[in-house]
Amino acid sequence: MSKPVPTNINYHKKSRELALTFADGHSFRLSAEFLRVHSPSAEVRGHGMQMPILQYGKKDVAINNIEVAGNYALKISFNDGHDTGLYTWEYLYNIGKNHDELWQMYLDRLEKEGKTRDTSVIQIHQL
Repeated sequence: MSKPVPTNINYHKKSRELALTFADGHSFRLSAEFLRVHSPSAEVRGHGMQMPILQYGKKDVAINNIEVAGNYALKISFNDGHDTGLYTWEYLYNIGKNHDELWQMYLDRLEKEGKTRDTSVIQIHQL
């Protein structure tokens, strides 16, 4: 298979979803929250073989800016200040194709670690 290349990219501000259509006909709608918690940045993915750093409280995150990086990626800036990591076409295609599984794994990890998607919930930890 050749590398995936998008033919259409649109950000829908109201729904906070990035709509992508690829040359092979696949299309995906990825929420800003999904993109933020699955950022390919070292800040989120970690360094080396470590477990990715759980992102939580991102339910209301939005995209402030999207820039094309060369002919291979997007640089996405979020309204929570996160703006590192390049979303390559291949990465976007793969997380789009595996969206449901990735989303469920994220929700399961939130629950396991006692975290929430909601930004308004104050986490109280007893020592």
